[in-house]
Amino acid sequence: MANTKQILALNRFDARHAEGFDAELRSLIARRQATFGASSVLVYERPIRMVRAEGVWMFDADGRRYLDVYNNVASVGHCHPRVVEAIAKQAATLNTNTRYLYDNIHDYAERLLATFPAALSNVVFTCTGSESNDFALRLSKSFTGGRGFVVIETAYHGNTEAVTEVSPSSFKTRSVPPHVRTVPAPDQYRHPTNDVGARLAEDVAEAIADLEQNGVKFAGLLVDSIFSSDGIYADPAGFLKQAVDVVHKAGGLFISDEVQPGFGRTGTAMWGFQRHSAEPDIVTMGKPMGNGFPVGGVVTRPEILESLCETTGYFNTFGGNPVAAAAGLAVLDVIEDEGLIENAKEIGAYVRSGLQALASRYPAIGDVRSAGLFIGIEFSLPGTTDPDPATASYVINALKERGVLIGAAGAYGNVLKVRPPLCFARDNADFFIERLEAALSER
Repeated sequence: MANTKQILALNRFDARHAEGFDAELRSLIARRQATFGASSVLVYERPIRMVRAEGVWMFDADGRRYLDVYNNVASVGHCHPRVVEAIAKQAATLNTNTRYLYDNIHDYAERLLATFPAALSNVVFTCTGSESNDFALRLSKSFTGGRGFVVIETAYHGNTEAVTEVSPSSFKTRSVPPHVRTVPAPDQYRHPTNDVGARLAEDVAEAIADLEQNGVKFAGLLVDSIFSSDGIYADPAGFLKQAVDVVHKAGGLFISDEVQPGFGRTGTAMWGFQRHSAEPDIVTMGKPMGNGFPVGGVVTRPEILESLCETTGYFNTFGGNPVAAAAGLAVLDVIEDEGLIENAKEIGAYVRSGLQALASRYPAIGDVRSAGLFIGIEFSLPGTTDPDPATASYVINALKERGVLIGAAGAYGNVLKVRPPLCFARDNADFFIERLEAALSER
C-alpha cells in the first residue's frame, strides 16, 4: 500500500531538480525561494510561468496554451468579461467597508440567501474560505457550548490555526489535537458496503461518543459535501443525511463546506449539500464566489449568529466590500444567464462517460466518480484496489506536456481531481480525454 501524502506535497515541485532548467527559469525559481522561503509551493516537475488566462485556457510566457481542468477559483471562466467589468466599474466608483450602507452588498446578500433553505437567512462576508471556516468553528462553539469537532480523516478546510487543526491532510508529522476526531472517507471503491450512509453515520456516532467520553463536548461535524480532498465521493446522492441526523441528535451542528462543491459545480443544484437532502446549520463559501476576486462567506440561522455576537461580535474590514459584492453579483448573473448548472450536469456526464470508456481499455484507471463537473479518476495497481500514485504523478506531468492542467487528491495522491471552470464545453472535454488517452498509452 502506498504511503499517505500531505495535501501540499501532491505534485509539488522540488527545487533541487532545477539544475537542468534555462537561466531565466532558474532565476525565477531562486527569487521565489528567496522571498517565499519554506512556504513556497510550485507544481509540476518543471514549473510554468503563466502570463494570462481566458475562459478555460491559461497561457504561459512562451505563448503555449493549457486547458485548465483543475481550477475552481475561476468558477465561471478565467477573466470572464462581465466579472472583470463589474470589478473595474465598482473599483472606480467606491470601495470601503460594511460600516456604511451601500446598495450592492445588500443586493448581493439577498440574491445569495435566496439560493439557500429559508431558515438560513443571515450571511457574514469574509475574504477567504479559510476565514469562513474559522468563523464557522467559532459559531459552533458559541452556540453549542462545545469545542469538539468531527472531520474526515483526509479533509482539508483551510489555513488559519483553528482550521488547520481540523484539516488532517495538512499535517506532515503531527496528529489532530485532542478536541478533534476523524472518521474514514465514504470510500465505496476500496471499502464497499450496501449502505455507505449508515457506515458513515455509525463512524460519526462513535467519534462523537469518544469525544464525550474524554470530556470534550461535541460542537459539530465539518464536511466538504463532495469530499474533494479525500478523493471525491459523490454517490449515492443522499448518503450524507444519516450522519447529519446523528449530529443533530447529539446536539451538534452540521457545517457544510461549499468552497469547492458550491455554486453549481455538482450539476444538480447550487449547493453540494442539496444532493444529500441534508440541511446544514452553517454553510461556508470561498474561492468561486468572486471568480478570482477574494470573496468568502458564511450563511447560518439568526440564532446561531446571535449567540456569538452577544458575547464577542464580528467585523471584517474587507469582507463584503463593494468591489467584492460587484464580483459576487456578476458571478451569480453569469451562472444563471449562461445556464452553467445545467452545463455542469450535461458536460460532467459526457466527461464521465468518456472516462469510463477509457477505464475499460486502461486497467490503471480503477474508478471514476463524479457529480457534475467535479470528477475523480482513481489510479490503482492493475487487478487490485491498491493506490497507484506513481501513475497519477506521471499522468499529471504528461498531461501538462500535452497542454492540460490537472491536480491530485486523496490520501495517497492517486486520484486526479477534474474540476474545470463551469463554462467547460464538449470540445474541451474531447481535448482532455484524447490527451489523457495519449498519456496513458505511453505509460
